[in-house]
Amino acid sequence: MTTRRVVLPAGASETTKNECQRGMLVERSTLLECPVDRCIAEVMTPRLLVHVARPIVTFVPVSPPVFPSRWEEKEYVVALRLFGVVPFGQQTIALSIPRQSDICMELRDNGHSALIRQWDHLISIQGADKGTMYTDRVDVSAGLLTPFIWAFAWIFYRHRQRRWRQLASQGFSYEEPKRRERAK
Repeated sequence: MTTRRVVLPAGASETTKNECQRGMLVERSTLLECPVDRCIAEVMTPRLLVHVARPIVTFVPVSPPVFPSRWEEKEYVVALRLFGVVPFGQQTIALSIPRQSDICMELRDNGHSALIRQWDHLISIQGADKGTMYTDRVDVSAGLLTPFIWAFAWIFYRHRQRRWRQLASQGFSYEEPKRRERAK
C-alpha cells in the first residue's frame, strides 16, 4: 500500500493545486498456480473480469452492448452494480497493452467515470518459479471521495486476487463451487 499526499503552501493557485493533486495507490501481488501463458490468455477475456469481480461488482456492457470474447485495445463503457443490485453509475474501461511477450504482460485500464476522475489499473503478469506472479496496481483519484474509493479498491483487489487464485487452482473452470457440487 502506497499513498501520496501533496501539501501546498497557503495561497497556491487553483492550477497548482489541480496539477499537484494526486490519487492514492493500491498495489497487491499474488502467486497463481498456472503457467504464465495461460494467465495471459485468461486476463484478455471479459469472462475473467466478470468472474473475479463477482459478487462485489457486476459489470453490464453499455458500449458496445455485448462484451467481446477477447479484450481489444480500446474503450468500453460499462454500468456498474454493487453486489449485483445497487447501481453505481457508468465507468469507462480504457484498455491498452504497454508490454507483452511470451513470458510477461502488462494490461492497463486507464478508466474513469463521473464519480472517479482516475482509475488507472495496471495488471502485471510474469513467470515465477512455481507459477505466475500476478500484480494489480491501481491509482485512484476521486476528489474528496478518494480515501473512500481507495478503501473500496483495497478490499476489491483483495477479493479479486482471492478469486483469481481459486480459479487458477481449479484449472480455470468458471463454474461456481456450489454449481459444480450439484452437478455431481
